[in-house]
Amino acid sequence: MAGALSLLVILFPWTGAVIVALAARRNPRWLHLLAAVFAAAAAAAGLGLLFYTGDAPAVTLSLGGAFGDFTLVPDGLGAFLAAVAVVIGSLAVIFSADYMRGEAQLGRYYFLVLLFIGSMCGLVLSGSLLLMFIFWEMTALCSYALISFYNDDPKAVAGGIKALVITQFGGVGLMIGVLVTRAALGSDSVSALLNGADSLPPELLSLIAFGFLIAAAAKSAQVPFHTWLPGAMEAPTPVSALIHAATMVNAGVYLLARFYPAFAGVPGWTTAVVAVGMLTALMGALMALTSDDLKRVLAYSTISQLGYMFYAIGVGAVFASQFHLLSHAVFKALLFLGAGAVIHAVGTRDMRQMGGLGSQMPFVRGVFIIGVWALVGLPFANGFWSKELILEAGLADGPAWAYIVMLAVAGLTALYSFRMVWMVFFGKAWTGRRLHDAPAAMRGSLGLLAVGTLTIWLLAEPFKNLLASSLLRHIGEAEGSVLLAVLTNPATLLALGVIAAGLAAWWWRESLTGVANRLRFIAQAAQADFGFEWLNRQVVIVTHRTAMTLRTTQTGQLNWNAVGIVGGLVIVLLVLIVGG
Repeated sequence: MAGALSLLVILFPWTGAVIVALAARRNPRWLHLLAAVFAAAAAAAGLGLLFYTGDAPAVTLSLGGAFGDFTLVPDGLGAFLAAVAVVIGSLAVIFSADYMRGEAQLGRYYFLVLLFIGSMCGLVLSGSLLLMFIFWEMTALCSYALISFYNDDPKAVAGGIKALVITQFGGVGLMIGVLVTRAALGSDSVSALLNGADSLPPELLSLIAFGFLIAAAAKSAQVPFHTWLPGAMEAPTPVSALIHAATMVNAGVYLLARFYPAFAGVPGWTTAVVAVGMLTALMGALMALTSDDLKRVLAYSTISQLGYMFYAIGVGAVFASQFHLLSHAVFKALLFLGAGAVIHAVGTRDMRQMGGLGSQMPFVRGVFIIGVWALVGLPFANGFWSKELILEAGLADGPAWAYIVMLAVAGLTALYSFRMVWMVFFGKAWTGRRLHDAPAAMRGSLGLLAVGTLTIWLLAEPFKNLLASSLLRHIGEAEGSVLLAVLTNPATLLALGVIAAGLAAWWWRESLTGVANRLRFIAQAAQADFGFEWLNRQVVIVTHRTAMTLRTTQTGQLNWNAVGIVGGLVIVLLVLIVGG
């Protein structure tokens, strides 16, 4: 059964993708229905897989030669993330029935969304590093195509290209790690690396560990690779929810959690993970505070929350990182789809042109506030439990300087979240036309996600047991009752006090104008993406100039090109012969 379900969570969305693409010329209602049916079937298979987890390969495809065996291993960690991808993905597809109504090229849209969902499931279930790399690149391709879905919009095309280029740095890091593992261990299976890491020479293990860290940072939009994610907001909003909550950005966190047992002893690796997570969490929160674009605020928020997950892995709180990944997947999908309902009604992403929408969109206001409640980490939504676990682990096992920064980020999260809610749903009333609340399909997805945000934390103990076999000895951080540990730890009150200070800072913002003016230089740096966007432009300029220079070496004559290729091959062969 485990083998069948492992295949179905991949094949259901992929089969749906092919059928939708072939039926692209049919009535749009049929496209919405077909996509929803196959997505729902994948969700059912993903939930079913949770009851058949195991650490042995459930599916094996022997290719021989350099490829070896491609396997699918539905252990607790892989099955959990596959379930997140298909469940959140199916809700995004259902939401799309209303959001994408009247849009052209629905066949292409649903083809890419379903292909994306299946590829993410393949990535997390792969028992072979090479197969994981193939799925890793497939998710990058899908994200590029979906971000650029509105291909007549230059900003969307630029955002897609930017995402593809930056995440390919991560692809190179992962590829190096996979190839070195294969060469050193004679196998590219995940279990071979986990079990054989201690036998590797320290320099090779360090190369693999930091290669995987680069891959994870690029995929999960961590400093310095974070700049692609705000540009991804040019995609349709259901795609934004999919990227931020169910697929793309979760892959990097998964990669670090999966191989933490192998890399924890590498000198400087955990410190680097802590530093990356801390810096990203802080910068993401500051950029969210200074943005007026609703989707970009949520994008920066995702960057910041992923920083929490990296930080958790760095301090050894692997279970807490995965628990927060689960919480974040639910409440961030709720927030993005809620934002989509607002944008669908208002026709703009600029929060300065909103205000007072709560009276006209009471349902969306209600579910959006539930999502913000969890994002901030207030009792007793799901984000409260997982974020507190991270902060408490950081206080106990991490460096004090990093804990202080992460605690401050909790206050900044409350500040930018309250600002966002106030600007959209309260404040000065919007003066445009009469608005509609969320239609039926949108309400269905939003309602289920709101319920999940309020209740998913009740599964903390079963979730801990599910991951116990996957996270090996590192599940020990969560021994005893997870919920009781949060409620009885004095650090919980400290974190809630900082959150309350963040909420108060927005409420009494007029009294703090002088302080805000003195800190304006930080706001200006945040609005300029702390110089990283400038750095991106310089890289583009240098690359373009280098390409133009090298262009002079191309004569356009086939004979000379052939001479160059043969000459290069001769030089390589001579080097190999001389070198023995």
